[in-house]
Amino acid sequence: MNRFYDLLHYLQKRGFEVCGRIAERLGIRARIVRTSFIYLTFVTLGFGFALYLFLAFWLKIKDLIYTKRTSVFDL
Repeated sequence: MNRFYDLLHYLQKRGFEVCGRIAERLGIRARIVRTSFIYLTFVTLGFGFALYLFLAFWLKIKDLIYTKRTSVFDL
């Protein structure tokens, strides 16, 4: 059972951080967003998981395109 908790801890810390970023944007706790994704997945038979993967992909692409530059000379 210890391996399960190690895997769970790893995924929470180094996952896609979709829930954390959405929660930060909305100003709520990430735990509430995670719970809503879980409920959405069970209610809609997988749509919540597909939505989560789509958002993870979108945020990754957004991060690659829009990088924060501190100066004009960082180009």
